[in-house]
Amino acid sequence: MTSTAITDYALISDCRSAALVSRDGSVDWLCPRRFDRPSVFARLLDERAGHWSLRPAGDARIGRRYLEGTMVLETTFETATGRVALLDAMAVGPDERGHELGRGSPGVLLRRLRCLDGTVDMRIEYRPRPEYGLVHPLLVPVDGGVVARGGADLLVLSSPLPLELLRTSAGGTIRLSAGAGVCVTLEHATTSEPVPPPWSQQAAEERIEATIRGWRTWSEIHQAYEGPWRDVVHHSGRVLQALTYQPTGAIVAAPTTSLPEAVGAGRNWDYRYTWVRDASLTLEALWVAACPDEAHRFFAWMAAAAAARVHDDDLQIMFGVGGEHDLTERELGHLAGWRESRPVRVGNGAWKQRQLDVYGELLSAARRLRDQLGSLDRATQDFLVEVADTAADRWEESDQGIWEVRGEPRHFLHSKLMCWVALDSAIELADQLGAGDHVERWDGTRRRIREAIETRGWSESAGAFTQSFGSRDLDASALLLPLAGFLPATDPKVRATIDAIDSRLTDDRGLVYRYRSHDGLEGEEGTFLVCTFWLAQALAEAGEPDRARHKFEQALAYANDVGLLSEEVDPETGALLGNFPQAFSHIGLINAAWAISQAEPAPGRAGAAGTGRTP
Repeated sequence: MTSTAITDYALISDCRSAALVSRDGSVDWLCPRRFDRPSVFARLLDERAGHWSLRPAGDARIGRRYLEGTMVLETTFETATGRVALLDAMAVGPDERGHELGRGSPGVLLRRLRCLDGTVDMRIEYRPRPEYGLVHPLLVPVDGGVVARGGADLLVLSSPLPLELLRTSAGGTIRLSAGAGVCVTLEHATTSEPVPPPWSQQAAEERIEATIRGWRTWSEIHQAYEGPWRDVVHHSGRVLQALTYQPTGAIVAAPTTSLPEAVGAGRNWDYRYTWVRDASLTLEALWVAACPDEAHRFFAWMAAAAAARVHDDDLQIMFGVGGEHDLTERELGHLAGWRESRPVRVGNGAWKQRQLDVYGELLSAARRLRDQLGSLDRATQDFLVEVADTAADRWEESDQGIWEVRGEPRHFLHSKLMCWVALDSAIELADQLGAGDHVERWDGTRRRIREAIETRGWSESAGAFTQSFGSRDLDASALLLPLAGFLPATDPKVRATIDAIDSRLTDDRGLVYRYRSHDGLEGEEGTFLVCTFWLAQALAEAGEPDRARHKFEQALAYANDVGLLSEEVDPETGALLGNFPQAFSHIGLINAAWAISQAEPAPGRAGAAGTGRTP
């Protein structure tokens, strides 16, 4: 059974794919070249599913950090005899700067060891297991490394270390003395491609330095935010960039699959895809932590991916990073799962669900980019008009809601809210969309949705806006009423809802559950970090910055030692749960920090121009 805590992992990325590296120097998750490709290392989900570790042969004290302005990881091992620094990075192209970061990523994992003082024996263990651990490839020695062949994957490990080869694994020990260093690399190809030659030490060193420079140039032109928690906000912006598939601009919800929302309960989903619903909040976060260029590219991809299905069928809620529609879900029965949390799933069956909120998220994203809409072609503008018309036609229907409930559809308040947002956004954009003749109809429907939410969405007995029409159950998504601009956070009913969620939908640590009602799945899930950040943002917009700051810091305290957040927190143990790192959590962090920065009086404060919604 794999038992490494989620907090023990750090993310590295080449803006196409990602790896997770444990505190003790083991790469336990790697899906090369695309976030959603089958893994070649998956010890994260099963001890037998492959890893690549570089660690001291004996006990060591461990510290780690990201190099400033980058997603390049440095782990320091201090043993009884000396200290060694391990640098881990996924290579980007040799001359990539700023917006180009990740465009020419070669699919190479770079690892550099340097002895800082004394002497240290370092142990390498290399067990590639492609196709989620199904394939045990044959390892063949070559000059300067080892080639692994098996299935469709071909892996070239470049190493000057003397390795002992078994049939499907390799290992060895090297003694490093002060000032000495060595680079080892892993390159992925397919069996239909020529075998790449092993990397030289010089080439590996040069690419490591180029990757560091690439990340720093991206940060220099994207990190304009200067409010509270500046370093944390900047880091979260880099995390979002690390979760971006550069060829299309798509952002995955997380780079992992099946890290559970409740240990052993089957709440295990594949998050290596892009949800339309994340778009508007992602774009707000990008405006704060980054700049409009990436936001515009993301929207252009999203509109193109979604354009194939609107009126005759529901707008699909999620896509593959290349725009793929079919995300059919299946189970990998040969994997035990993280801490025996079966099943391990790939694909996500939610792609077939009806979720009416996607119309609002898509048009809200367009409104955020209204200054650039002139560059969109007529087909995309027509598509956005059709999205608004569809929201107007379907807002009265039931659906699965923001939380993708796998039971009977309901009339979720959040879904109605986002249909209102769709029409509100479309009306504001009408001139740019050439849709002036649609405004009267859109406005009439917008009024009817407002009336329905204000009357049927409010529960006198609960003293709050609730999860669905006629329900008494609280739901954290009601916090989006002010954040989406439907009602001000100072509205008495909104304030009552904020207070009800803060007092009745939180755990003993003050973290917010998304809901407590039964959802048809076994097990009790944890609190949701994005919901806690929503609460902090709502409090800031309600004019309570001190209370907002306290709530923000309660959530921020659950970031791990390198500033990464998962989806949930276990209410019993405080451990991180769910896929990791979670884009939505970092989006919530950025938006909440911005809202608090705007709510707090600070003469001379300089924020990121054009960012955030005005409270």
